[in-house]
Amino acid sequence: MPVNSTHPEYDASAIDWLRARDVLSGEDAVKAGGERYLARLDAQTDAEFGAYRGRASFFNATARTADGYIGLIFRRPPFVKIPEASIGVGKALAQFVNDADMLGTSLYGYTKNVVSEIIAVGRAGTLMDWEGDFENRVYASLYAAEQIINWRVERVNGRNVPTMIVLRENVEGRRQNAEGWSRTGNTSPRPSPQSGEGDPFVADLVEQIRVLKLVAGDLPAGAGGKQQYKFHVEIWQTVVDASPRTGARGRKKPEWQLVETRVPLRLGKPLPLIPFVFHGPRHSLPAVSKLPLGDIITVNLDHYRLDADYKHGLHFTALPTAWVSGFDKGASLRIGSSTAWVSETPGAAAGFLEFTGQGLTTFERAMDRDERLMAVLGSRLLEDQKKVGETAEAIQLRQGGENSILGNISTNVSESLTQVLRWAYWWNSTEEIPEAVTDSQALLELNTDFSMKGMTSLELTAVVAAWQAGAISQDTMLELFRKGEVLPDGRTNQDERELIRVGNPKPEARNPNGTGGKNETNGE
Repeated sequence: MPVNSTHPEYDASAIDWLRARDVLSGEDAVKAGGERYLARLDAQTDAEFGAYRGRASFFNATARTADGYIGLIFRRPPFVKIPEASIGVGKALAQFVNDADMLGTSLYGYTKNVVSEIIAVGRAGTLMDWEGDFENRVYASLYAAEQIINWRVERVNGRNVPTMIVLRENVEGRRQNAEGWSRTGNTSPRPSPQSGEGDPFVADLVEQIRVLKLVAGDLPAGAGGKQQYKFHVEIWQTVVDASPRTGARGRKKPEWQLVETRVPLRLGKPLPLIPFVFHGPRHSLPAVSKLPLGDIITVNLDHYRLDADYKHGLHFTALPTAWVSGFDKGASLRIGSSTAWVSETPGAAAGFLEFTGQGLTTFERAMDRDERLMAVLGSRLLEDQKKVGETAEAIQLRQGGENSILGNISTNVSESLTQVLRWAYWWNSTEEIPEAVTDSQALLELNTDFSMKGMTSLELTAVVAAWQAGAISQDTMLELFRKGEVLPDGRTNQDERELIRVGNPKPEARNPNGTGGKNETNGE
């Protein structure tokens, strides 16, 4: 099988991913899909179908829903826990947090990109790598679902782990042909822009395939009889043969050829696992998950087809059409208050054809139903606001289904991004495997509280009472205040304690349990 072979799950999901991308892109992408999303009516010519499609409008409820989900998840910034910058690994991770992909994207921005991909198509991946030529630092590379074309999972030392991951990517560089390196694969090689020659304003993108492999090592089994494995990277590119085939026009079909093999090292040793993390709405496994917005996309496209039929009907029935009987067929009849129609034929008549009936009303009711259904399926932003008051419990019950979807996405993406952070920690530490890095060393958690209701006065009083009674620590109390939107985001617990100290210049006047009031010892 060629290196660009795709996984069966990839083939089954590719159409769904394309449909989701087009719908989220908006009206232009959906209309460019042509008959993929809007069926041609019987006997319609190309010109008629183009007019039929052009009259329709695409109400992009899906994109608004996705934007609403992202806004709710990032209503509060993610919680990131890394070592202090005073130690070496903490300094390296602080650099990673500020620039996660060596393209200037912070970890917050990278996290937002991952969540956007998960909400859109339900799949993404992160490759962790080490730049050792200039900056000597770890960085992450984000791969969309369409770029992860193949994978294999096997049992390795008692665990199911990926042993092969195939990634399709476009890079700037040169393509190899049968006669040597060329920027475009032409017969006569042209200089690359990296050499300072040629056209520096032309982006030269070359498609290549990166194969990540976990192969058995040459060393004998280690302690406990476990087989040693090491990580290999293969780079494949298409090689263009300029020689024509006998009896055929043009050149041979480009073939994939291995152009480079790498064995990344850490502390002088090969990596024991593939440094790749899968992201999904329900798990961080290689298996493909269902699209979170799949049902909304289906209804959204149905709404688009109904709108096309509705506008098609309006086009032919909405404007009254004049008709005459008993007039000369060659006469030029003009419509207007300054023009009169006169006929010498007895019984001549004139009037207007107007549409009557319930035909178009049926389309209107169907579109209204789709809009309500999209609101029920997850888009609270599209739902008509109730004109009567609702209790907080009723609002939370109505939003329960939506919050459960968001909660699953936040929880699972938090877990996979924590793995990314652990890989970054592991690259800069001496732990044997990335799993040895614990949550106390590296952790990332997304917001899971999507309620707009802050902490009530009764809840605030209960938390303070629990702190005064010694049931919770001050840090826990402050964290609850932060989640309850009492404290502003970005203010640390140390900052809050400093503000409390400044606001209470005589801390000795407080009781030992921190309840304040008069000192019972001296009777003040």
